[in-house]
Amino acid sequence: MISPVKILVVFGTRPEAIKLFPVVAALRADPCFVPVVCVSAQHRQMLDQVLEIAGIVPDHDLDLMRPDQSLDTLTAALLTELGKVMDTEQPDRVMVQGDTATAMSGAIAAYYRKIPVDHVEAGLRSGNIYHPWPEEVNRKIIGAIASLHFAPTEVSAAALLAENVPANRVHVTGNTVIDALLWVTERNREAPQRVSGLAELEQRFAGKRIIGVTSHRRENFGDGMEAIAAAIRQIAARDDVAVIFPVHLNPNVRAVMHSVLGDLPNVALIEPLDYPHFAHLLSLATIMLTDSGGVQEEAPALGKPVLVMRETTERPEGVTAGTARLVGTDAARIVTELFTLLDDKAAYESMARAHNPFGDGQSARRIVELIADEIGRKA
Repeated sequence: MISPVKILVVFGTRPEAIKLFPVVAALRADPCFVPVVCVSAQHRQMLDQVLEIAGIVPDHDLDLMRPDQSLDTLTAALLTELGKVMDTEQPDRVMVQGDTATAMSGAIAAYYRKIPVDHVEAGLRSGNIYHPWPEEVNRKIIGAIASLHFAPTEVSAAALLAENVPANRVHVTGNTVIDALLWVTERNREAPQRVSGLAELEQRFAGKRIIGVTSHRRENFGDGMEAIAAAIRQIAARDDVAVIFPVHLNPNVRAVMHSVLGDLPNVALIEPLDYPHFAHLLSLATIMLTDSGGVQEEAPALGKPVLVMRETTERPEGVTAGTARLVGTDAARIVTELFTLLDDKAAYESMARAHNPFGDGQSARRIVELIADEIGRKA
């Protein structure tokens, strides 16, 4: 009989929490594992919303969020504090997700202690170390360290193989964000009162086509944010649309958006949504306009076209499949591409009906089974 394996699950942002809570639930359900959750709170408020929904009480909460802290200050604190947790817990394995400073630091701290690292959502690559920045390098660092790489798609698996990661270390699992989205969407359907916070906007914008917007990428701070705001202002000039924009807490985003868009009656600049409400916004939206990575995966699961306000994407599968389109941060191009989808039914349907390449809702189960197989082989 193999003793239960202690896995330290490390995350710090809302997207990480969304993509890891299905895995934590699957680990808890398997007697082979004892999951220990450590959060850095790289995002505090938005992280806590997901923890509450998922019923996760962290075993360790580092509470490292500070206003406008630099990446080097954050990384130094993460390495130090995560190292202390690992020394206390002595985990058999460490799990990280994606590409944040928390994930990268968790992988390095585990490497310093020769603890195997399991990387959820492995192999995403844009090919440009400054887009997305600093996420592209974070991913490459984790990829050099990880023991098991859980790639969401064949494309991401191929990227790892091209970097000479051994094939028996790479497994295509789908993306756990689809597990999370389908779980939350079903709960919203069963209990509509859970998403009553958007009822007023639904009534206010009745009969209009909803454009959902998210924007927070560091590489878009400054001129990029100004251009995105200008594009949204032009879009909002149409009387048949309304914009719902949960504005990121970062002042580099909030200041620009409130300055440029705050006076428009058909633009709702709202506080960040908890995950049930965000899933509901996806269901309400006609089109999603975003620079987020997760939205490129989530919206197509609900049949919503995605216009990506970035020059490159580490999720090219969506572009190839036709569920997403790169439009950059040029205001004129954003407006043109969005108006095309609004005015050309065939163009819209070709994106809305395209197959979502990112998963089927069973990714967490596959990941846990693969880790169980790994420890069985080593027993």
